[in-house]
Amino acid sequence: MSQAKDGDTVSIHYSGTLDDGTMFDSSVGNDPLEFTLGTGSVIPGFESAVTGMKVGDKKSTTIPATEAYGPHDPEMVQEVPREQIPPEVELEVGGQLQAQGPDGQVFVLTVSAFNENTVTLDGNHPLAGKDLTFEIELVGIA
Repeated sequence: MSQAKDGDTVSIHYSGTLDDGTMFDSSVGNDPLEFTLGTGSVIPGFESAVTGMKVGDKKSTTIPATEAYGPHDPEMVQEVPREQIPPEVELEVGGQLQAQGPDGQVFVLTVSAFNENTVTLDGNHPLAGKDLTFEIELVGIA
């Protein structure tokens, strides 16, 4: 039976949890996740965990933040005047807004706080700075 290696398209089922046990994502009850190893389409630690597995293998692995979404960067958190947010946008802590940079690139910002005068926006990935634990089952290699 072959082991998953760079260039293989793999199908996996997974569940991801944080240190406190909170589940942040899972494929359970859905189609398996498919991706090609070696293309960087998933976080580096996840790709490393799947590499070398055989169909039917299951494992639990904890991926440090440095191999997941990186450290939380305080420079990516900004406080902006409330009037810079369109009035029709309903704000809620944890809500996400899309913004467009000067180069036309679209990026997602998370509302971390707001009041009548200011809005604090966080450009970090919501899982930045967090170690992630995954239960992984390899269901196919193509």
